[in-house]
Amino acid sequence: VYIKGKGKLVDYPWIAKKMLEKEGITKDRLYIQESVSEIHYQRPAVFRENVIAIYTQGNNNNTAPNEYVFGSLYEPEIAETISPLSPKAFSYYRFEYLGIFKDQQYEINKIRVIPRSKGDNVFDGIINIVEDVWSIHSVELKTTKLGIQIQIGQIYNPIPDEVAKKSVAWLPVTQKFKVDGSVFGFSFTGQYLATIRDYKVYLNPALKHEVAVLDQKTEPLQKNVKAAELKKKVESGQPVTTKELNQVTRIYEQEQKKSVSEPSVVSDRTFLVDKQARKKDSLYWAALRPAQLDREELRGYVKADSFAVIEKKRDEGDSLKESKSKGFQVYDLFLGDQYKFGKQTSFSIRTPYGGFNTVEGLNLVYRLSLVKRWIKKDTLNPEAPPQVTRFEVMPVLRYAFERNVFNGFLRMDLRGKDYSIRLEGGKYIQQLNPENPIHHFVNTLTTLMLEQNYMKILEREFVDLSWRYKFSERFNVRSSVSWNNRHQLFNATSYTLIDRNGNGYSDNAPFNAEVFSTDFPTHQALLTSITFEASPWQQFRVRNGKRYRMEGAPLFSMTYKKGIHGLMGSDVNFDLLEGSIRQTVPFGFRGKLNYKVTAGKFLNNQQMYFPDFKHFSGNRTFLITGDQLTGFRLLDYYRYSTQEKYLTLGAHYHFRKFLLTRIPKLRMLGIQENIFFNYLTTPAASNYYEAGFGLDGILRVFRIEAAIAGRNNYHSGLGFRIGISGNLSVNFSD
Repeated sequence: VYIKGKGKLVDYPWIAKKMLEKEGITKDRLYIQESVSEIHYQRPAVFRENVIAIYTQGNNNNTAPNEYVFGSLYEPEIAETISPLSPKAFSYYRFEYLGIFKDQQYEINKIRVIPRSKGDNVFDGIINIVEDVWSIHSVELKTTKLGIQIQIGQIYNPIPDEVAKKSVAWLPVTQKFKVDGSVFGFSFTGQYLATIRDYKVYLNPALKHEVAVLDQKTEPLQKNVKAAELKKKVESGQPVTTKELNQVTRIYEQEQKKSVSEPSVVSDRTFLVDKQARKKDSLYWAALRPAQLDREELRGYVKADSFAVIEKKRDEGDSLKESKSKGFQVYDLFLGDQYKFGKQTSFSIRTPYGGFNTVEGLNLVYRLSLVKRWIKKDTLNPEAPPQVTRFEVMPVLRYAFERNVFNGFLRMDLRGKDYSIRLEGGKYIQQLNPENPIHHFVNTLTTLMLEQNYMKILEREFVDLSWRYKFSERFNVRSSVSWNNRHQLFNATSYTLIDRNGNGYSDNAPFNAEVFSTDFPTHQALLTSITFEASPWQQFRVRNGKRYRMEGAPLFSMTYKKGIHGLMGSDVNFDLLEGSIRQTVPFGFRGKLNYKVTAGKFLNNQQMYFPDFKHFSGNRTFLITGDQLTGFRLLDYYRYSTQEKYLTLGAHYHFRKFLLTRIPKLRMLGIQENIFFNYLTTPAASNYYEAGFGLDGILRVFRIEAAIAGRNNYHSGLGFRIGISGNLSVNFSD
């Protein structure tokens, strides 16, 4: 497979012009790269790709070689887009017959593919089908992905007679892709070409390659035909209807799954780069290219090479400066940086951060990190990913200006292939809900600007030990033991930038509907927990020996937590049992549903303090930083925390097209609509619920939501919220 990829910026905002040009990025600079790969494929989904040649200029140290596009239009979906050949195709497309033409001795049907609803995840264009054989001859299709235009062109060739005996199967030998898009004012275009040669194809000997298909609208149907009889009918070459052919196809697929050693592995791909791949000379490439480079491509290589020389000199100069200064600058103490000591050891100064709350006033958090890695390669299986053991030591220091108090702790992490162990201890600040329902930055804004101090905190002296072990890809266990000396804290400042109501701040002890007071004395707590997680129907995609989970399988979890009384001075005595199920259910082209159900009960609550209650992910601010699925939008943080029993439900449905997204221009901007529902029941909450509507992907980054809340069929609230798009992964933890 010969692959050529090229692209360039068409336009960019003027504010970024100087910065980009300093890095050698201009509107007329073409980026180009070529590669040659040897590819082996075996049904159902085993790919082996070995890149034997790469040609690129410029700074290529971090440039990954182009990968061959593995998608197939014969599958129901390709890159999450419904194929025109999908069994569901008539639900999404209209087809128009445009006539017939000949290619050598073959008659080709030209068919127009017309989406019933334009936008993402559907094709628009032409597909050409070989008469009688019903293979693809060629396609010219286009689609969009989050507002980015994608054009696809494919040409198929019949398999040579000496291999297949008859040319009843066709193989894509040339693929062209063109991509055009704009994100935040940056417009770009790219082209991709892949051609194959010297191929050998072996067809499945168990299948008949010529099947006569009857029109079931005009031919009489045989009812109650057994599967075995249908299979014999096809294998003997007798004509069948499309319905019967689909049934036989499913039989073959089931038999094929049974023959596979790991049915849970949907695809297994290996991608390797030969050590000599970058050392091929110009004569090699001149002989190999299906077409010579055009003038723009030649200029792109020349310009990239000239910038590579400049970058090399600049990098050498930087390395000399770094070696003279030993890599450390004073401002690193304020901005953070990382320093390497050998290949597997690094030391980091994390960027300091802080915030404001009514207990500490202004606070500042400072973190350091020392990481050591050990990498062990599998000599018997070079394709397998290496085993990495990682050990990290992280001291954390926190200073509260109003209290004039230093707090801190030391954390040590050890992570291996199937396990992780964490030991940490010290004296530190923690929210009453250890899941940190409100981010310190958001709390700073609401406290200083709105005079609303939602964050409620305590101080604890602690030693925590936790570990996790993965029995397999489907089953794992987590456990922890924690000793705590917990102190209630009180407001120490009334400072605010804007005095909104004149009433001052609320106490650091929140209101709760189950108990008269949430105050607690200084006490000791020895806590243990164990959690079992299971996903028995999980499927995977394998990439260079590493497994990646696929959506669709439910994840079951069961947790037992105990407060141990009397041991090590512990004052608590309670038992909690909790179970949950979480799943993403894809509905193909139409959307997907995410849901999570959690139920729990305190089997014993003889001695508990408010930090031991079951807390829920509430929110009272206009910003959402919690889990998009399980986080409530309007719920008070601690009002319905409980020491009894509880049940929560979170459901979130993403639409491809719903109300506003019926407008094609909105869909092509990458905007998605979703609806959500959250439910909570406790002895005090009764039936609390929230329902809402959201727009996701605004400016590619943000989402806005409108939510209503109610309790026992009575409306109790309405609010609008802003959050980060669900397409982005953001960690808001401290």
